Amino acid sequence: MQPPVIQVRNISKTFGTLRAVDDLSFEVPQKSCFGFLGPNGAGKTTMMKMLYARVLRDDHPASGINVFGYDPTHQELSIKYLSGVVPQEDNLDEELNVIQNLLLFARFYNMPARQACNRVEELLAFLQLTDKRTARIRELSGGMKRRLVIARALLNQPRLLILDEPTTGLDPQVRHIIWDKLRQLKKQGTTLLLSTHYMEEASALCDTILILHHGQKVLLGSPAQLLDERIERFVLELTERRPQTAAPIEPIPNGVRIDSTGPTLRWYADDTEPLKTITEKLAGESYSLRPSNLEDVFLRTTGRTLNEFQ
Repeated sequence: MQPPVIQVRNISKTFGTLRAVDDLSFEVPQKSCFGFLGPNGAGKTTMMKMLYARVLRDDHPASGINVFGYDPTHQELSIKYLSGVVPQEDNLDEELNVIQNLLLFARFYNMPARQACNRVEELLAFLQLTDKRTARIRELSGGMKRRLVIARALLNQPRLLILDEPTTGLDPQVRHIIWDKLRQLKKQGTTLLLSTHYMEEASALCDTILILHHGQKVLLGSPAQLLDERIERFVLELTERRPQTAAPIEPIPNGVRIDSTGPTLRWYADDTEPLKTITEKLAGESYSLRPSNLEDVFLRTTGRTLNEFQ
C-alpha cells in the first residue's frame, strides 16, 4: 500500500485570539482528490498554507505535518519542488503577457530554455489558452486568469497540486471547464488538494471531503458516504415563508424530520411520498422537492448553511 502524500496530526494555528485551525488531523492518499469544504473563515486556506510553509503551525510536541515525507517547517523547498500551488488570488504579473508570465516562472525551477518553451506550449494547449499566448494579463477574463494560474502551477509537473478555491467568482461554464481539466490531471496521477465553499464542486471532484467549521473537523468521508450516513435522501424546501406557514405544518407525517433553522423551512425523509403529502398543504407557496446534498449535511451538523457565511 502506497504511503499517503500528506499526513497531518493534531495541527493548530492561532492568530492572536483567533484559533483558525483547531487540532486538525487527516491524510491524503496518492492520486486522489481530497477536499476541504466549509464556509469562508473555516480555516481552509490557513491549513493549506501550513502545508507549504507559507504559514507556520503552532509549536506542539505531539503535532506534525508530513508532505512526501518532508516537514514544511524545515524542508519547505523540497515540498515546493514536488508541488504546485493555485492561490485564491490571481497574482500574475500584469506588465507581462501570458507566455512571458509562464517563462519567467519556469526560471524558478531552472528549466532549460527549450524545455520551458515546450512545457509552456503544452500547458497553454491543455488549458485552452493557446490563442491568448501574447495577450496582456489585463486583457484576460477572470476564467482565463484562473486557467493561467493553474498552468503556472503545473510547470514543474507537480505530483501534488494545491488549489485554494480555484473557481470562486467564475461563471458555471468556466467552472466546468476547470473541473474537466482537474479530472484529467487526477487520471494522469496527480494528487489534488482542493478547498472550496461550493458543495457542487466538492461533490463533482473529491474522492474524500473534510468538512470544516471554525477550524475544526466536522465530518470526513466520501461525498456518497456522507450523504448515505448523515442525511435523509430527500428534502422538501419552502423557499419563501409566508405568515401562514411561519409555524411548522401539523401533523408531520411519519418518517419526516423538520428543520426550521433560519428563514427556510425544510422537511427531510428517505422517501418522497410523505413529503408529497406536505406539498398538498402548500398551495400557492414557493417550494422545491429535491435530493439532499452536502449543504444539507453541513446544516444538520452545524445548524447553519454554507450560504449564511458568504
